[in-house]
Amino acid sequence: MMAKISVALCITDLDIGGAERCLTEIAVRLDRSRFTPVVYCLGPRPSREEASCLPALHKAGVEVHCLGGRGIWQFPMVARGLRRLLAAQRPQVIQTFLFHANFLGRIAAHRAGVRAVVSGIRVAERAARWHLRLDRLTQRWVDRYVCVSQAVAEFSAKQGGLPPEKLVVIPNGIDLDKYPSRQSADLRAFGIAAGRRAVVFVGRLEPQKGVDRLIATAPQWLGRLPDCDLLLVGDGPLRPSLEATARTAGIADRVHFAGWRPDVPEILAASSLLVLPSLWEGMPNVVLEAMASRLPVVASDVEGVRELLGPNAAGQTVAHGDTQGFADAVVGLMLDPVLSRAIGLENRRRAEESFGIDRMVGLYQDLWASLAGTCSSRSA
Repeated sequence: MMAKISVALCITDLDIGGAERCLTEIAVRLDRSRFTPVVYCLGPRPSREEASCLPALHKAGVEVHCLGGRGIWQFPMVARGLRRLLAAQRPQVIQTFLFHANFLGRIAAHRAGVRAVVSGIRVAERAARWHLRLDRLTQRWVDRYVCVSQAVAEFSAKQGGLPPEKLVVIPNGIDLDKYPSRQSADLRAFGIAAGRRAVVFVGRLEPQKGVDRLIATAPQWLGRLPDCDLLLVGDGPLRPSLEATARTAGIADRVHFAGWRPDVPEILAASSLLVLPSLWEGMPNVVLEAMASRLPVVASDVEGVRELLGPNAAGQTVAHGDTQGFADAVVGLMLDPVLSRAIGLENRRRAEESFGIDRMVGLYQDLWASLAGTCSSRSA
């Protein structure tokens, strides 16, 4: 019988987000006859454990360590703590997620003697270019980069200067049993009257997501859809200015801010269309969630979106900055329920065929097993 492969999974924090959910799904679904996972969180223990990934990890019996980092000034302390824990665990492979964990994780792993280092690249980083420079400077300590889409892999090679031979594409996966939700949210709780339809945005209220442009241009399509409201699910630094923009535009009664919500599947089940006007992405999980929920989508044509939507991308993507095209796409789908339903069903079929969660986990397992085997050969 072959010995189990010990794997360290390292991430910045464990509050619920796309990367955090990905790590959790991998950790709880790993084949325990082949792998032993340990999770390392650079930040403090989540203050609201019920709104974090901790309950799922604990329920699955996954060992979790939180290192307590709260800012950049604590990087040395966190790196030392992570190195000590890795030296004690002695994993064959470390898989890191998100920039800070990628950077500190590879340094700590190098010093702890971890043989195989895998870093996750989940977005085509177009704002903090220094992230790309640090990745390039420390790439000698990385055996593979897992990119969530082919578009991210191409960006990482061309713009980030990473060696193409180190880039592996593993698309995001989704637990199809959770979507569509068997129960729909009551949208009246968010101020949407009974009988009205919801166009929903789900994500952080920050510049990358383009939600400021979404609000500014919403009158272009809300005026053509008198029975529809816009529902924003998520929170972030732009919320006060977005609320002010909605008031100034005279649409405050039709734009509803739900804040962070744990019941996104139920909200998607109650909505008619997902919108995502991002400036850049990697492979947006919310688009995959909408697809699994049998919803049509209108999204900016940014990294990973076409790879998710496949043959139906042309009717659901708009060039970034084309506000008139975005408005026309929203109106076209909302005024044609037959087309919307057909696209929603095709989206669900594509999610089932290409983006099941077990497929994603299996690809990670195959990658780690191949690297662990290589490391064993090198050390023999």
